[in-house]
Amino acid sequence: MAGSANKRENRARYQANKSQDGVAKMPRKKFYRQRAHANPFSDHTLVYPASPSAMDWSPHYPAFVDEDSSQEAAGPPRLRKDVEIVDIGCGFGGLLVALAPLFPETLMLGMEIRTSVTEFVQERIWALRNKSDGKQYQNAACVRANSMKFLPNFFRKAQLGKIFICFPDPHFKARKHKARIVSTTLNSEYAYALRPGGVVYTITDVQALHEWMVRHFDAHPSFERVPRDEEQADPCVAVMTRETEEGKKVERNQGQKFVALFRRLEDPPW
Repeated sequence: MAGSANKRENRARYQANKSQDGVAKMPRKKFYRQRAHANPFSDHTLVYPASPSAMDWSPHYPAFVDEDSSQEAAGPPRLRKDVEIVDIGCGFGGLLVALAPLFPETLMLGMEIRTSVTEFVQERIWALRNKSDGKQYQNAACVRANSMKFLPNFFRKAQLGKIFICFPDPHFKARKHKARIVSTTLNSEYAYALRPGGVVYTITDVQALHEWMVRHFDAHPSFERVPRDEEQADPCVAVMTRETEEGKKVERNQGQKFVALFRRLEDPPW
């Protein structure tokens, strides 16, 4: 406990010193480090909307607020666009920061359960916005959330175009497989949030987990695997492979990366 308190004090001292000159600076990762993984079944005292319509996105994407909606008395201000890309378990935000300039008019969101890591990504994005004089990274944001429990609270049916699942916790022990971010139940939630033609991107350095994810998506009637040639031609795959912190670590260690993409199919007629 003393160590955690010292970490918080050091981070508070660093943040106070960082903001004294009024210039936005990139956060330093060493002040925001936290355990690599968190138990998704624990009570993390999270704040989440009762429904997608109740979510106030305006603090996260201020440049995309619909000014007409801010005059309405009921409900939060609306955005001119919906969030369409989600990075589940975004870590320190490498994928978001790399994708944002490639899709400047597409809103993307990182969902991260760890408090300190979420704070780091938020500060990183704010600093990048300021460094570009507000011209870039307005389309990227991060919230602290448990996607295993609350994904439908944030997104409407068929709202998303892309979901990224990058280097998730492998949960090696069989009794912990229920905590894996890909499962029969969770795949149905991804199918709910994705529009037909939308894609789930997965990458891991653990072959057994890769085979698990492929097996579960292949078995789900709402998904089909994207062919290898199409996968290799997708620019998002190159970014996902190179720009995440875990991806860079695997590269340094000369490890393997296993990639698989799955397309959301049209629902069959009733």
